[in-house]
Amino acid sequence: MSKKQQAMFEQAGIQRYFLNEHGMRKYPSSAVKQQILAAFDGKTPQNLPKSLLPAVKVGYQNSPFYIRLQTADRSRRYHGDWLLTLENGERCYQGKIKRNCLNLPADLPIGYHRLALKTLDGKCEQCSVIIAPRQCYQSPEIQQKQKLWGSCVQLYTLKSANNWGVGDFSDLKRFITDFQQHGGDFVGLNPIHALFPANPEGASPYSPSSRQWLNMIYIDVAALPEFQQSAVAQQWLASADVQQTLNRLRAAQWIDYSAVMALKLSGLKQAFAQFEQQPQAERLTQFERFLHDGGESLLVQATFDALHADLSARFDNQWGWDCWAAAYQDYHTDAVAAFQREHAAEVRFYAWLQWCAAEQLADCYAVCRQRQMPIGLYRDLAVGVTANGAETWYNKALFCLNASIGAPPDILGPQGQNWGLAPMNPHVLRQQAYRPFIEMIRANMQSCGALRIDHIMCLLRLWWVKRGDSAKNGAYVGYPVDDLIAILALESQRHQCMIIGEDLGTVPKAIIDKLKNAAIFSYKIFYFEFDQHGRSRAVQDYPYQAMTTLSTHDLPTVNGYWRGYDFELGQQFDVYPDADILAMLKKDRINAKTKILQRLQQAQVNVPDGVDAGLTSACPLNFNHDLQRYAAGVNSALFGLQPEDWLGMTEPVNIPGTSTQYKNWRRRLNRTLEEMFSDPQIQRLLSDVAKLRRGQGEGNIDN
Repeated sequence: MSKKQQAMFEQAGIQRYFLNEHGMRKYPSSAVKQQILAAFDGKTPQNLPKSLLPAVKVGYQNSPFYIRLQTADRSRRYHGDWLLTLENGERCYQGKIKRNCLNLPADLPIGYHRLALKTLDGKCEQCSVIIAPRQCYQSPEIQQKQKLWGSCVQLYTLKSANNWGVGDFSDLKRFITDFQQHGGDFVGLNPIHALFPANPEGASPYSPSSRQWLNMIYIDVAALPEFQQSAVAQQWLASADVQQTLNRLRAAQWIDYSAVMALKLSGLKQAFAQFEQQPQAERLTQFERFLHDGGESLLVQATFDALHADLSARFDNQWGWDCWAAAYQDYHTDAVAAFQREHAAEVRFYAWLQWCAAEQLADCYAVCRQRQMPIGLYRDLAVGVTANGAETWYNKALFCLNASIGAPPDILGPQGQNWGLAPMNPHVLRQQAYRPFIEMIRANMQSCGALRIDHIMCLLRLWWVKRGDSAKNGAYVGYPVDDLIAILALESQRHQCMIIGEDLGTVPKAIIDKLKNAAIFSYKIFYFEFDQHGRSRAVQDYPYQAMTTLSTHDLPTVNGYWRGYDFELGQQFDVYPDADILAMLKKDRINAKTKILQRLQQAQVNVPDGVDAGLTSACPLNFNHDLQRYAAGVNSALFGLQPEDWLGMTEPVNIPGTSTQYKNWRRRLNRTLEEMFSDPQIQRLLSDVAKLRRGQGEGNIDN
């Protein structure tokens, strides 16, 4: 590799090596790096427009702050004036360039300010100045070292007597109410980002069309005032065909997204017709305000969904914008503008759906506030978006559409992971003054008290692969981690929204202290936690600045883990291509369970006959619940349980490494909300966990 090549890779942010699961350095080949460089499509620092001022400069509150002019000729001295306009519109800071440097006051208030520079030789430039706090928000209860607990819910899995075959916001409201009565402090959700209404089988919440808007499938249609007021809608709902369909969808073990979406869209269109024909003045005013506040971003999402529906009704295989006619493949074309004019009613309908979803989500959070839950809802932010959704359609310059993000090879996945998500170009993101990141964070801090960021290492680096290539042929690309964490802290404080960073897997040392110092909470899985002596970590030794759970959507349930059911499914769906790796993983599982049992015995937890470290071990419900009670004693500030584990379910909601082989994101809970919360065993479990969390000693943020 030539020095010139290496310099090009470094300027693009392509990292020279990475550490594998054994801590060994691995160096991507020059050919792989060349592929990654090509994916930037020339949008690297040396090719982007040059200016005297950076597009954005981020600093911290009460800290020295200066901006050095970006000039290739360091010997040349620029002279002129600068003016800083604060976010609130005040124009109270000004000065002169000194030695090609602008020295700004150290006492600037936090926020987003605007710097204007005018040099004596006629140059006029601007720069976004962002001043951030050092730490993210922490609730008063966390500052008092209390230990909170909650439930981590995949919303679509909830069953009830009233939903239309998929968990909805009314189910969530009912869940919050019943759960809080048992002392719960928060309810965590899967990502509820906008997916593809015209392609309902694209159901992964981690592969969204846009992270700025909501998944309309979660709207409770029957709860909308307009649906209730419409005689046509009520007659339709009461018809034998619709009731038969509803009964079938409610009783199903697996979600039929196509049938649910078709039914919901039918009902929603009737409700919208009522809204347009006989609008209530107050609701019409609220919707118009929502349209105004949503701005172009909302118009983009509504246009995308309306156009997608129109094209899908007329043509086959219209999965996303890259499958559409060329005239429609960019939001900014004349053809799209013509569609907006000619199909204004359809565009308005999809904007109305976003309003309905936001309104019902806000109602859920209002219940949390009324019941004085310390956190209430916590939302989940996916690490990326699909390459052919609304977000990329609008801002193609920001995304590298010839690349995909994922994870490098490891023991479990020797071929690596390709998530099929388009990465943001870090250089263009900075050139756009981080506006897309800021808007995304703001959108996901609505109606919640905490935000979980999936794969938070994305703030530091992401594994890029050429689109369509194997994930093993990739390299890490760096991101402006300090700036992104600063913005996260600023928005966190303004929204009073705590941040939880999903930091599982190989976590670079470069980010550990940054996250801790910014008061971002770590994410711990009970199964994976061992101390320096290889023992299952004692619950009192967990760090306070963390959220601990027994399992997640990507892992087996407690029952599945203990029985080794995930290995059975993995073999069935060819997740483990190497028999030796599978044997090693099974051995590791037996070893981990042995150490967990040793801790349980030390804690005098009753282990029933038939429960052992073997992969054929039983996992009776009483043992399952006792394991959850034991884990509730963790020193971590936050502790989360899954309804699947209250019920002792075995089937996972997702099997990483599969797509169509397993019905990912479709498995529902095996009992309704009414049945679940009236179960005496579950009531006792929740009551015991609440007492355990309230009775803990004081934690230590520095652990």
